[in-house]
Amino acid sequence: MSTLLKSATIIDASSQFNNQKKDILITDGVIKKIEDLIPTKPNYTVINLKNLHVSCGWFDTSVSFGEPGFEERENIANGLKTSAKSGFTAVAINSNTNPYIDNKSAVEFLINKGKGFATSLFPIASLTQKSEGKEMAELYDMQQSGAIAFGDYNKSISNDNLMKVALLYAQNFNGTILSFPKNNSITAEGLANEGKNSTILGLKGIPALAEHLQIARDLFLLEYTGGKLHIPTISTAASVKLIKEAKKNGLQVTCSVSAHHLTLNDDELHGFNSNVKVTPPLRTPKDCKALIKAVKSGVIDIITSDHNPIDIEHKKVEFSAAKNGTIGLESCFGAINTVLKLSESIEALTTKPRAIFGLKNISISIGNTADITLFNPEFNYTFTKENILSTSKNSAFLGKELKGKAYGVFAKNQLTIH
Repeated sequence: MSTLLKSATIIDASSQFNNQKKDILITDGVIKKIEDLIPTKPNYTVINLKNLHVSCGWFDTSVSFGEPGFEERENIANGLKTSAKSGFTAVAINSNTNPYIDNKSAVEFLINKGKGFATSLFPIASLTQKSEGKEMAELYDMQQSGAIAFGDYNKSISNDNLMKVALLYAQNFNGTILSFPKNNSITAEGLANEGKNSTILGLKGIPALAEHLQIARDLFLLEYTGGKLHIPTISTAASVKLIKEAKKNGLQVTCSVSAHHLTLNDDELHGFNSNVKVTPPLRTPKDCKALIKAVKSGVIDIITSDHNPIDIEHKKVEFSAAKNGTIGLESCFGAINTVLKLSESIEALTTKPRAIFGLKNISISIGNTADITLFNPEFNYTFTKENILSTSKNSAFLGKELKGKAYGVFAKNQLTIH
């Protein structure tokens, strides 16, 4: 089986063909030729797409599917197909299911359900039993079964000693601990970023302080224990400063930001659109600028879609009653490509996340296994429901102008084109 990608611009800093337009021949899942012109043959599947660009496969480090327990939101099969058509050859799956992914059997269930698809599935298991923040889960057993990190999705660990012990224990097997940046006492029953817009709209505020206090605590603990800490989906300028200083001091801390926190702010709250009710809440334009700058400078390591499908019964209700979360796989690249250079977007979706979570980055080079994303970085369009492939339709980007769109992927010797 041979697939020929015609006139593809290669965006891969690790490849000798970086920024060059080439034909790429893939046979039995391996890159056999990269040349200016490769003649077609009758048995080739020829891919000739407008303004085709290719990079190493994108990796999304924060994706939620409903299965098991919330299949009405999204099942694993459709979720992985959506991921592939959105340009992702790998996704890290959060543990916010029912039951939670907090034991060896649950991790193995996810991995088995993910077999056979072009997009690889990697579980992020719960840090604590039932993600309740009380008792640490069996981290080592879950890592042995395939979990790549440990964290309670969108839930903070209030128990300081529990986080300390987790950071110490995980060093025995080089594990990565995730700590969601939210102080529960300060957050209380807040609904939106505390500021001008929440005051005008009469919404209970969530101060940025809630994020800063938790990050500061975690960094102090990390300094004491050592180990590897990843802080997912930060949202404020002050958070960037805290993490920048910690990195400067040599701590093994990494962080991510979601596509919606990079590109949307709390002005979106006007109209009480529940699709923009997310965790953390959308912050200010000043915060957006700081987050973008931090991606460019390398303080923020990873961009994620933070894809979190919510069924219509829990979204199409009054703002205060709606569940938090937005889908994001389909819109991720088109959103971040409006505020970043193409090379910056690709690095934050490929090289850095793979290195942090222990996945191999496969260069687009002759003789290597093909793990490739196909996309058009110059495609301008308005994001509508027709662009949504997920079962749930709760996108914060509906009606937004995006730039850039994934065509699909070639991975695991499978071509998936949207």
